[in-house]
Amino acid sequence: MENVNSRLGTKKMVIAGMLGAITIVLGATGLGFIPVPTPAGKATIMHIPVILAAILEGPVVGALTGLIFGIYSFLTPSGVIPADPIVRILPRIFIGIFSYYTYWIFKKNTTIASAAAAIVGTLTNTIGFLGLAVLIGYMPLEAAYFIVATHTVFEVLIAILITVVLVKVLKKNREIF
Repeated sequence: MENVNSRLGTKKMVIAGMLGAITIVLGATGLGFIPVPTPAGKATIMHIPVILAAILEGPVVGALTGLIFGIYSFLTPSGVIPADPIVRILPRIFIGIFSYYTYWIFKKNTTIASAAAAIVGTLTNTIGFLGLAVLIGYMPLEAAYFIVATHTVFEVLIAILITVVLVKVLKKNREIF
């Protein structure tokens, strides 16, 4: 079996760790939560480093960064959803995978590809997290619908804005990555 280091490479592992660390800092400092006028009150941007990892370095790095996000979420649960690894980790891994392939489909236009990846990554996080919470019985379906209806549009719009800007800057200055 091939060594993980040889498939990923040091650079990709460092980028996954760095963007995973940014996710942790966003959560630990509260900077990853932007006030919005919904009952939840805050939109998360903690999934954006996962989307960026996927766009910049591929689905494996995106999945690893998502794993870091998921482990952080599992270790620091908040709200009504308990520390369940299926709900808190699994959807976060898929953010990186789905974001990468969405970006890849639209890659001829960086702006459209980045926006599409941001939409899909955000929806993967929201629908994956809430959907699993409903399936396992932590939350009624009506509550999940209400959150999606009132809150998701803010997270999607914020993710599009931040992702499009950062991808343009980071791809322009590719030598840092």
